[in-house]
Amino acid sequence: MADQLDVVFGALADPTRRAILARLTEGDASVSELAAPFAMSQPAISRHLKVLEQAGLITRSRQATVRLSHLEAEPLRTATQWLAAYREHWSESFERLDELLASLQDDPRGAHHGRDDADR
Repeated sequence: MADQLDVVFGALADPTRRAILARLTEGDASVSELAAPFAMSQPAISRHLKVLEQAGLITRSRQATVRLSHLEAEPLRTATQWLAAYREHWSESFERLDELLASLQDDPRGAHHGRDDADR
């Protein structure tokens, strides 16, 4: 799974590829449709599509003479689940920090709480 996540996050690292995925949320599209908003050639878009396909983020099919790209949700779902575990960890850490800060604000002695006068 780690290798697949590396490939997915590598593919998502490029803003053009993220924009292509965003466009594909609206439905399947041809290379020319995907290239339209960008100032780059269709071969350059095709290279981006190849990266997305290798990451499993899209599949491509032929419809007559047109090759359509289709968004695949599973790799994004897997990446989201991986990120969710870290989000949960950091949420819990921030909650503990918030509690600590609140307790320090409630204590008029602040950070000196629990120290003897001799320790100061």
